[in-house]
Amino acid sequence: MAIADVAEYAHLTPEEVEAIGRELDLIRAEIEASRGAADALYIRRVIRAQRWMAAGARIGMIAAAPMDKRARRPVMAASAITLGLAKILENMEIGHNVMHGQWDWMNDPEIHSSTWEWDTAQPAEQWKHSHNYIHHQFTNVLGFDNDIGYGVLRMAREQKWTPANLGQPVYNALLAGLFQWGVALHDLDLEAIRKGKKDPAEMKRQLRQIAAKGRNQFLKDYVLYPALTGPRWKETIKANATANLMRNVWAYLIIFCGHFPDGALHFTEEELEDETRAEWYLRQIYATANFEGGPLLHLMSGNLGYQIEHHVFPDLPSNRYAEISGRIRALCEKYDIPYTSGPLHRQYGQVLRTVMKLSLPNRFTTDDKPETFDHPEVSHGRRDHEKRQSRRTELGAWSRTAS
Repeated sequence: MAIADVAEYAHLTPEEVEAIGRELDLIRAEIEASRGAADALYIRRVIRAQRWMAAGARIGMIAAAPMDKRARRPVMAASAITLGLAKILENMEIGHNVMHGQWDWMNDPEIHSSTWEWDTAQPAEQWKHSHNYIHHQFTNVLGFDNDIGYGVLRMAREQKWTPANLGQPVYNALLAGLFQWGVALHDLDLEAIRKGKKDPAEMKRQLRQIAAKGRNQFLKDYVLYPALTGPRWKETIKANATANLMRNVWAYLIIFCGHFPDGALHFTEEELEDETRAEWYLRQIYATANFEGGPLLHLMSGNLGYQIEHHVFPDLPSNRYAEISGRIRALCEKYDIPYTSGPLHRQYGQVLRTVMKLSLPNRFTTDDKPETFDHPEVSHGRRDHEKRQSRRTELGAWSRTAS
């Protein structure tokens, strides 16, 4: 069941909660003070490598076009895989983190949260609102954080069950394969539209943005680049679709493994009442989960294997999360706070089990989460929260423009 008071659930005194907050503030200050040339070199190298990968993949497809069938197939396959990896790297380690403001301190107008537009269907402005602010401010708070199931899946027992939830296994597979398009619609808040609570003018403005961005993505991958390969355009379309599928499934996997394994808890609206900075830190630790792996896995996942560290410090450079993780783990041990982590395959197995279980009414399944407080069910979607809390400055900025 969802938690209404994270400090009470954690059996911490107010003094202990504030002490945790001070220790985390100290970690933040030390990392901010130590950012420098090595960090800037890291992100520039990653961006350069990603661009070479993408260019190499596109050139490979063009070069393969005049080859005979036997030689062409492996080149096209290698190009598709390389392009998929380039798209993953751009979305996860570069776009996601740049738009969080992790590299704004460099004052580089190209690598800045205010100017970066990523290679996916959702406009950057809308993503920064739905993700940086709503998701990170209201992480796993039922009725506020629309990332709990993305308005499609029932991922908490407190969310109302309807017969439509019986299709969750199918919805889950579709969401994974079409993830960039699901994310593209995320900031619209489909539940608010369904209930007639969405401002029509704002909805139309957002739809125009999404249509323009989606059109550009479609034309690039399925018209322009295929046209460059002449009579082999169908094969190029297949290769580009394969690359997009790779990126979609991988992004879905990483994001879901950071928020829905056992140990990642949900919260009620009461938790937000007069929430202090230290309590916000504590909620991020309880709401998220890490997964284990080597440097390459962490690079390709945008360092979101350190999801706990990312949610505590969303605007600190991702290449520092490995360093930070040891300190946060030690802090959790000191105060007897769970630090949820495990192998990627195990984390996703728990996610998939939750998807399957919650496709059924609660009376047919058991609750494998810890006993906390009993609260009524809530609907999908997010409530009017703009006036509830002042925004945490580390969550980054966004603008509502007419672009």
